[in-house]
This record gives sequence, structure tokens and C-alpha cells, in this order.
Amino acid sequence: MALPASSSTSRALVLALFSLLLFSVQGQLSKDFYKKTCPNVQTIVRSAMTQAVAKEPRMGASILRLFFHDCFVQGCDASILLDDTSTFTGEKNAGPNANSVRGYEIIDAIKTQVEASCNATVSCADILALAARDGVNLLGGPTWNVPLGRRDSRTASQSAANANLPGPGSGLAQLISMFGAKGFSAREMTALSGAHTIGQTRCQIYRSRIFSEANINPSFATLRQQTCPQTGSDNNLAPIDVQTPTTFDNAYYVNLINQKGLFHSDQELFNNGSLDKQVKQYSNNGAVFMKDFAKAMVKMGNLSPLTGNNGEVRLSCRKTN
Repeated sequence: MALPASSSTSRALVLALFSLLLFSVQGQLSKDFYKKTCPNVQTIVRSAMTQAVAKEPRMGASILRLFFHDCFVQGCDASILLDDTSTFTGEKNAGPNANSVRGYEIIDAIKTQVEASCNATVSCADILALAARDGVNLLGGPTWNVPLGRRDSRTASQSAANANLPGPGSGLAQLISMFGAKGFSAREMTALSGAHTIGQTRCQIYRSRIFSEANINPSFATLRQQTCPQTGSDNNLAPIDVQTPTTFDNAYYVNLINQKGLFHSDQELFNNGSLDKQVKQYSNNGAVFMKDFAKAMVKMGNLSPLTGNNGEVRLSCRKTN
């Protein structure tokens, strides 16, 4: 009689199956997908993102988060970009997205420019993937080749958005589980969490951490309490990375070692747990972090894309054709 597989063996099998699936997906996507049909698409996206980030550095983080919230729900299919209508419920008003996810108008503007150059050719899903890469790179982060050829969904799932996106109050086990369900190892999850080296967040999201948690640097808590009181000021913004909030670097991990993680979920990565060693490595070696982050971003971009005749190439990212 076969012995039951251990949890670690089961996790290894899941990751192996995802690797096979991703290899198959990569065969369908290609960095040269638009080489003949829209050769200027990457130049158009880069130019638009350069302007957007110059105007507001935070936008690099916003577009990166938009991409993450798209890919973790139905795969990287631009479902998050669809507006609600009287007969259609999209993902924009799901708990993790409502009054939080931003940057839609940047993707709209890029789409308009791309359409003027190559009508009905480049998907919103691919535009978002390219824009996320460029936003990171423009703020000092790595670059990577983005496999292209995704198509846009005709559907969205508010319930999946509510269920599949890890929140700022998540514990370590929940983070490992939720990323593992998408085929990511704990190391990859730790690398992707480094996205919090850029961006800002609202007081109501981190209030409980700065007032009620013990594993926080007291002076850091006091600093954040100055603009985030126990009541009111819910929408006051603070940088997630207290050191270099508009530079994509490894300071996020240094912050965690110093107990200056702004989210409960961030500090969980360095809290006498299984990922302390990984956080230390990234804090000491920014190049390793950058390499791991880029690889994990390519992998995330390969989550369940629609290809071939599946889905469509939307003419407007906000609605189906």
C-alpha cells in the first residue's frame, strides 16, 4: 500500500506541475509576438510610462500592483480593467481593489496610443504587463523580457478577487499558501513581496500595526502615528518603504530586519520564521533580489493567459468588444 505523501512532497508535486504548465504557456507567448504586427508597441509603452512616472513616481508602484491584482484573479487577462455596468459585475469594486487600486487611466492612455499605431492588435493584458515592467525599471529596478501574446478576457470575477488576493493582515502561513496555490515557492513569494519597496498606502490599512503590534520599531511606530492617529485621517498616505519610497531597491528587506515593516504581512516575512534567512540574503545582496524578482515577475505574467482564439483583443480596456 502506498504511503501518503508528506505535505512538503505534495507541495513539491504542485510546484512541478505548475512548472510544466508554465513551460507550455511560455511556448505560446513570445517576446517577439508583435514584431511584425506592432513593432513599436514597447517603445510606445515605455514612453508613456516614462512620462507617467516622471509626473508621479508613485504610479510605477500603482501599475505594478494593478498587474499583480489582475494576474492573481483568472490569470493575466486584463479582467481587472473591465468597468461595472448594469448587467456586468467586474473586479474594480472587490474588497482589495475598491478605492485602492489605481492607474487605470494610464493604461487607457497607453491603449489609445497603441490603437493609433496598430489598430485592434495589442491586448490590454499585454500593455499592462509591459507597463508594470517599465514602471519598476524606471524607478531603478530590474528589467526583463516580457513574453507577449496574451488576449483579453470577456469575463471578470469579483468573488475570485475577494478570495485570491492576500491582504496586509495575512500571516506567514497564509501568504505561503496563497502564493503556493498560484505555483510560487516561498522564496518567490518573498521576492515578489519586495514590490513594497515602492508605493504608498492609506492609514486605515496599517493603523492596527502601528498601535497594537509588539514586533515594531518604537520610533518607527511613533513616526507613522504622527500622520495616522487612532481615529480619523483614514486616507492619509505613508510610504511603505520608510527609507527610499520612490526607488526600487532592497531597502524593504533592511526595514523588515529593523522591524520597520509597515504591513503586518510584511513583517511576517521576518519574525523568527522560516523566511528570516531569505530576508537577510536580500537585505545584504540587492543584485540577488533583483534577479529573483525579475524571474518571479515573468512567472507571474505567465499565469493562465488567454492565447490563440481564446478571449479577444479589446478596443477599449474598460469594456468588451
